[in-house]
Amino acid sequence: MRVENFALAFPALLSALLSMSSALASGNDDPLLWEVYFEEFEWRDTAEGDAFDWRGEIWLGKDRDKALLKTRGETTSDATEEFELQLLYSRAISPYWDFQVGWRGDFQPVADRDWATIGVQGLAPGFIETELAAFGGESGRTSLRARGAYEMLITNRIVLEPELELNWYGKDDPENGIGSGISNLEAGLRLRYVIRREIAPYIGVAWEKAYGDTRRYIEAEGGDSSDLQFLAGLRFWF
Repeated sequence: MRVENFALAFPALLSALLSMSSALASGNDDPLLWEVYFEEFEWRDTAEGDAFDWRGEIWLGKDRDKALLKTRGETTSDATEEFELQLLYSRAISPYWDFQVGWRGDFQPVADRDWATIGVQGLAPGFIETELAAFGGESGRTSLRARGAYEMLITNRIVLEPELELNWYGKDDPENGIGSGISNLEAGLRLRYVIRREIAPYIGVAWEKAYGDTRRYIEAEGGDSSDLQFLAGLRFWF
């Protein structure tokens, strides 16, 4: 699936499903609902200069079953460093956990990659927001991703959130500068002010570190394998 075709098809599909929701919601104990949620929508001061990062999702469905679109990426003045889409079926398997399966597409400056996706998302003990996913691609490519975040309430409106994400790849992908093994680790710390539930500006820092062959690919291109970044952004949903 090419991103151009998906970008044209998804708005039409979303419009049709939302039209259905208004018809089904009346008198239905389990109505069709939807939400747009961007957890990260931010400017970053990186080693290569200013960058814009985002990570969010759009879901449409009922309490138990949903269609889910996830998106994340980074752009700079020179290029799109990362652009990822996931189109998933999400099913609640417990009060705190969802099982997810579907497709992931990486649309990078060099080579696009398609992956089959399976994973879980929810709250681990201690109310740690957790995402665990496994990916399988063409030519025997495999990948794993683990992410965790925790909200610490300083006051009713001020929230401090540390997060950690780890990516692992089963084989080298020299075209995209990705090496086998642990590819990269990112740790972040964001302090946000909740204006209201739907909108919260924040400031913070993020530290990224590349490992193994991924580090060697980056350094061979003259880049930095470790980067401490200052950031400012907005979390919102509707």
